[in-house]
Amino acid sequence: MTLFEGKTAVITGAARGIGQAIAIDLAEKGANIVLCDLQEEWLQETAEAVKKTGRKVSCRELDVTSHEATQKLFPEIAAESKSIDILINNAGITRDGLLMRMSEADWDAVLAVNLKGTFNCTKAVTRTMMKQRSGAIVNIASIIGLMGNAGQANYGASKAGVIAFTKSVAKELASRNIRVNAVAPGFISSKMTDALSEEVRNSMLDAIPLKRFGEPKDVANVVSFLASDLAGYITGEVVNISGGMVM
Repeated sequence: MTLFEGKTAVITGAARGIGQAIAIDLAEKGANIVLCDLQEEWLQETAEAVKKTGRKVSCRELDVTSHEATQKLFPEIAAESKSIDILINNAGITRDGLLMRMSEADWDAVLAVNLKGTFNCTKAVTRTMMKQRSGAIVNIASIIGLMGNAGQANYGASKAGVIAFTKSVAKELASRNIRVNAVAPGFISSKMTDALSEEVRNSMLDAIPLKRFGEPKDVANVVSFLASDLAGYITGEVVNISGGMVM
């Protein structure tokens, strides 16, 4: 399927997990890919997987928390690729802990990557997309930004911020034919969920009507839809990918 033939997609946090799955899925559907992350070894692994699709791929080291770095990189990518048609703001971290024990450093780090990083990259790509009068931005939020979770005040606040940011920027950029949407994944299979005890896994599964954890591919499928012309009349939306955990 060539939904994205001739288009260029930039994915942050692309080294593994959901970011890696999104990069591969967009490439399989025709996009040329720019992978951004700080994990160089894992980034190369993603790049090799993308190359197997036959699409162009490049890797760029990027600290999304740096306003200066993002403002410098995105014009460079636009000049090299001739366009930036899709931006996926996926870079994110967790530093979980109960509020009374949470350090200021852990609060600041999560907000810096998850929320400021989304602001930095979106701002950096906006000028290019406005000149093109087209573009699709998909932000990776979380159901924790909708429902909260004990021990994740910093993460929940950052993802709730991403959701509000998505809706505000969607209103700003709609007149230039730039769509901005978000997805809110629930429990997605990862090394973290694989390491859980059977008791904890069963407790988590009890809260999911579909009775299974999601796969990174489940998220990638929705992201690709929102980034494509199939979703041409959708902007400012947040799609839950939680197996019914949040409705």
